[in-house]
Amino acid sequence: MSPVSNRVPSRPVLRTRAYAMTISRSLGKVRPSPAAPGAGPQVMTIAPRRVGVGTAWHDGHGGSFLGGGGTGMEIKPQAVVIPKETDHLEQGKYGPVFPKTPACYGFNIIANVKPGRAEAIREYGYTLARALEQDPYLLAPLKLHYLRWVLFDEDKRFMYQGIFDTDFDKYTEDAIALFKKSGVSTAFENLEGFPDDWRTNPEAFVRFVREHHCPSFIEYGEYPYVTADEIKKALRIKSSLTETLDQLQ
Repeated sequence: MSPVSNRVPSRPVLRTRAYAMTISRSLGKVRPSPAAPGAGPQVMTIAPRRVGVGTAWHDGHGGSFLGGGGTGMEIKPQAVVIPKETDHLEQGKYGPVFPKTPACYGFNIIANVKPGRAEAIREYGYTLARALEQDPYLLAPLKLHYLRWVLFDEDKRFMYQGIFDTDFDKYTEDAIALFKKSGVSTAFENLEGFPDDWRTNPEAFVRFVREHHCPSFIEYGEYPYVTADEIKKALRIKSSLTETLDQLQ
């Protein structure tokens, strides 16, 4: 890949709460992303730096944003570099409130598996799949995009990856409510350090999740900030239009 000049002038932009924002290079503007509705922006300077793809915009507080080209209604892929520090974030009920990124909300939970319990976790995966066959909307309250479960290090460690549309803590609280309502347990019961009283002690559940969450340092969205409901709505509209056009032929 050919090198790109680093000589790009700084420009004043609007900074919203935390670090999520949308860069519109074609218009020479920055507009607040949906991650911070109603936030009162303040003017500051971001120094852009050319990289191999797009432009990296550095906010002076450890955050960086990659902006692609394009105009009009084009959906532009975006990425955000997430600072390691969290002291600039709003404090919520259980700790820092992690902002929405172009990949929406999510977490990566990594924990040690209790000795001899790896197969129980695998079996729980089959149980969940069968439950979803009977009720495809079982997990709807969690507003999920994707889930991925991984056993690694010779089945000694477990990773739970989720991408969803609610914030970090609300997802955990909704999961607890879902488990209680459905009467099912959680695969986390097979992990070391998971609280035995999680059904009646949601704070301990959330604390376990936060303590075992490994934050991303960069996240990318091909269709940034779009919710699962918006995607499904667009697919339904496409299906309806296709059916209408077929009937006109």
